[in-house]
Amino acid sequence: MEGGAIEADASAFKECFSLTWKNPFVLRLALSAGIGGLLFGYDTGVISGALLYIRDEFKAVDRKTYLQETIVSMAVAGAIVGAALGGWVNDKFGRRFALMIADFLFFCGAVIMAAAPSPVVLILGRVLVGLGVGMASMTAPLYISEASPTKIRGALVSTNGFLITGGQLLSYLINLAFTKVHGTWRWMLGVACLPALLQFILMFFLPESPRWLYRKGREEEAKKILRKLYPEDEVENEIEDLRSSIEDEVKQEGSSQKINIMKLLKTTAVRRGLTAGVGLQVFQQFVGINTVMYYSPTIIQLSGIASNQTALLLSLVTAGLNAFGSIVSIYFVDRTGRRKLLLCSLVGLSLALAFLCGVFQESTTHTPVISRQATLQFSSSFTCPDYRSSGYANWDCAKCLKASPDCGFCASPTDKLYPGACLISNSTVKDTCHDQSRLWYTRGCPSKYGWLALIGLALYIIFYSPGMGTIPWIVNSEIYPLRYRGVCGGIAATANWISNLIVAQSFLSLTQSIGTSWTFLIFGGVGVVGFFFVLVFVPETKGLPIEEVEKMLEKRTLHFKFWAKEEENLPNKTVV
Repeated sequence: MEGGAIEADASAFKECFSLTWKNPFVLRLALSAGIGGLLFGYDTGVISGALLYIRDEFKAVDRKTYLQETIVSMAVAGAIVGAALGGWVNDKFGRRFALMIADFLFFCGAVIMAAAPSPVVLILGRVLVGLGVGMASMTAPLYISEASPTKIRGALVSTNGFLITGGQLLSYLINLAFTKVHGTWRWMLGVACLPALLQFILMFFLPESPRWLYRKGREEEAKKILRKLYPEDEVENEIEDLRSSIEDEVKQEGSSQKINIMKLLKTTAVRRGLTAGVGLQVFQQFVGINTVMYYSPTIIQLSGIASNQTALLLSLVTAGLNAFGSIVSIYFVDRTGRRKLLLCSLVGLSLALAFLCGVFQESTTHTPVISRQATLQFSSSFTCPDYRSSGYANWDCAKCLKASPDCGFCASPTDKLYPGACLISNSTVKDTCHDQSRLWYTRGCPSKYGWLALIGLALYIIFYSPGMGTIPWIVNSEIYPLRYRGVCGGIAATANWISNLIVAQSFLSLTQSIGTSWTFLIFGGVGVVGFFFVLVFVPETKGLPIEEVEKMLEKRTLHFKFWAKEEENLPNKTVV
């Protein structure tokens, strides 16, 4: 094991599965820590459905796009701070303690959101939840990685990714379950406190990361845990590698406790690791995934689906595919490798986004026309003021909705694609429209291309989830030297959440200013740039012991031949 890579092939997945009876301790540790990923995924998904009903209760939120974006993005802003603090907390107090702090923050935030009497209090709860999610997002994969046998490290860290997507799927199921319950969105947001409480309790029964313990001089504790994690024929080599790694750090820095930030940035392995790790986290967000997860019901409505419940039900498809893609990643990550999964993922999602661009372009340019006769069938006070002031010009549905957020489209009772009415958007007019067996649209127009948008979203998720969905977290959990792992992981997670905030805060505004189709085209362009970034800057870490990754980074230069055999990337080889 020392000085080289362990062969990681199809048997890694089988070995991971066999932990159920061979070494349940490892699997229990991975799944318990992975609840942090479940919290991450649940919060990402639940707000997309809850927002539909928050808009119904708080009219100011319904009228003002920036309030909707703020409710979504304040959790992301909290996560930025949580991830940044998480790096320091991880290195100072340990991975286990950091997860417990994250659970406490998430629990408090969920309770506050459920009881929020106003948008301001709701936003406060979102910030607290974000702090917890940010800290858990960088701690959970780090903890799992440091406590996983090398051969199945990728698969076990992928369980965190699976629980993220599983949390998103669970959130959509919870959203659907509470659509008919009084206090709809309050239940959706409040129930999130339960998994946080569960993980908090479970962490009392789990050990600290053995690698963190070793760094802190608690060697006997670390060895005891490593002997529970590794087979007998591997554990002594693992302990020796860890001891050697710590000794090298002490020789270089003079201390295994104090971290010098300037030295960190000047260290070749750390700098190259941060370039790859931070870059992957940024591209993960800028290809637009969380617009799909945060706003998927809204996107579905933009494609011409009017009903909140129908939009939520169809969102289950994207969430289910996302969870399935994570399972695919668990199988292939230690067999195919990180880089190849990333590259295939970026090619596929870029093509899917180009397809979505075309679908939404067709949808917005072929919408039902506004009929003056159909509009005047209603009370004159119901007519959209902008349409009236235009002199009942030749408008279509898209122009009616874009003219003002206070206007909506009431479709023809015969066929939703026939000419309809442009009316004021309020609950009275909406109910009047429904009473005449008509569909009411405020966020998207009826279109014969709506089903193609669903196919495009499904393709996007199918390609995104196994690669860009899980691999950035895996790479960041294993690419940094042990001494800097908490700090570097915090930097990368912070970059992820800052990128997430930018995308979440701007998505609805972008769709209003340049259109949904061009917004998706921008995301697709980012995917193409990401493809070349991975080719040049991201190394393959499949099968490498964590202590060997640093040596590989020190010797590695730019590498374009991603199809080359894995042996070319090992520390004892010359890399092109």
